[in-house]
Amino acid sequence: MEVHADDIQYAGDYRLDGIILHNHQNEGIDPSDSGIDIQPLVVEMNIYESIYKNSISGTLVVTDSINLIGKLPIQGTERLSFKLATPAAHEEGHAIDCSIISGHPMHVYKLTNKQQISEGTTTYILHFASREFLRNLRTRVSEAFTGTLDQMVYKILTDENYLDSRRTLFYQRTANQDKITMPGLKPFSAISMLSNKAIADQTNSKSVGYYFYQTTKGFYFRSFESMCVNSNGVPREVKQEFNYMVANVDEKVLGPRHIKDKPVPKIISDYTTVEQYNFLNNFHDVAMSQAAGTYAHRVITHNIFNKSYKVSDYHYHDNYKDTQHTDGNNPPIVKSPVDYDQKGVSDYPESRVTVMATTQFSHDEGTGSFGIDVEQDGITEAARISQKNAVSAGTRLKLTVKGMSYLQPGDVIQFNILSVENKTSSDGALDPHYAGRYIISAIRHRVTDREYIQVLECVKDSLYKGYNNSSYESYQAKPIRGKSYSVNINAYDNYGSGR
Repeated sequence: MEVHADDIQYAGDYRLDGIILHNHQNEGIDPSDSGIDIQPLVVEMNIYESIYKNSISGTLVVTDSINLIGKLPIQGTERLSFKLATPAAHEEGHAIDCSIISGHPMHVYKLTNKQQISEGTTTYILHFASREFLRNLRTRVSEAFTGTLDQMVYKILTDENYLDSRRTLFYQRTANQDKITMPGLKPFSAISMLSNKAIADQTNSKSVGYYFYQTTKGFYFRSFESMCVNSNGVPREVKQEFNYMVANVDEKVLGPRHIKDKPVPKIISDYTTVEQYNFLNNFHDVAMSQAAGTYAHRVITHNIFNKSYKVSDYHYHDNYKDTQHTDGNNPPIVKSPVDYDQKGVSDYPESRVTVMATTQFSHDEGTGSFGIDVEQDGITEAARISQKNAVSAGTRLKLTVKGMSYLQPGDVIQFNILSVENKTSSDGALDPHYAGRYIISAIRHRVTDREYIQVLECVKDSLYKGYNNSSYESYQAKPIRGKSYSVNINAYDNYGSGR
């Protein structure tokens, strides 16, 4: 039987037609070449992308027996072109296209770990990144901007004097408009400032704070909420489902998986199987979150224009439903009382106190720091910090799976893990807290001559099934004694010694 080049032979199969290295004159070892294919020399290729990173980067582990460093030569100004794809992934955007034809080759900027492992053979690591990574180091933004914040980001990203990017920007419209002067900031720093001010233009949403990041498919400027739901508040489609099953409950015992009474082909099943997982954070640090202002936060705004101040208190549970979350409105902590004063974690606004200067009419507009009513600056800043903390300190999951080139940070995945008491059967209930929908926050693509795997870092800011709050209306602990008292140490010492 003839096998088509795009047919998947096994889970972890991939298509990579060369890794071409171009020197500063676009030459290979032979001046007639437009580059040299170093794929036979590459032991391992890694590509890194994350919602917390403004650009993508990667490494090549090279075993060199032809003195590529000296002959090309490699000095840190080379370009790297390749196209990585999962076979049969034909849709536009499913491949990791860093080819010259696409106009998006990677740029080599460093060589490290050079070692001679035998006579005539050297190993080293080539570090590469997107063109925008280096443009950010070489340019600064000095300009006054007017309009919506998403328009400003697009201007910085595409302007030939700044990042001059030719990649696609996928953005979520911002509700706030402003006049902002950039005082000679690096482009990524300027965009970060805009990200902190961005308010989502989304129905029934009060999401504050955006993420600006690059994936292998383009740039994104959006809120975490937009990763969870679309503009109408409907949960986004799950991009890939993953299943974890303990070793003694595998296909040998249960037979092949079935969906709607039809057996799932082994390759498809292998792509949904988790090879390894661990939770980077599976228990929310209540003390840290309390101190960081996740649950409660008091912001005192000082209006420089009219010499007034305002105190705004943020309450996590009262505001939780203002935005959409990964698994619905199931907060990871209850609002039940946690102390004798019958207050919950959200009822202590002085857990974190921030003093924030704001003003009106700095650009002939009556708005404040966020480009909205100045009176809303305090509560808006508190909401931004809480939402950011809830994601970074939420449930964080690390998965090792077979490589799928169409996945990218910001995608929704479904993680199915059985509850502890049901891990001896395939039809048991899922874990009520740690199963469910996650957002991919980072991906490491790892390619060797044998297989393509991905290490996914995923995050969620809610629970698969929520806690029951109804039966905890008062603090449940019983005091050992009704009241504290004081003891004079000197008097106690005298009494104890018989004096």
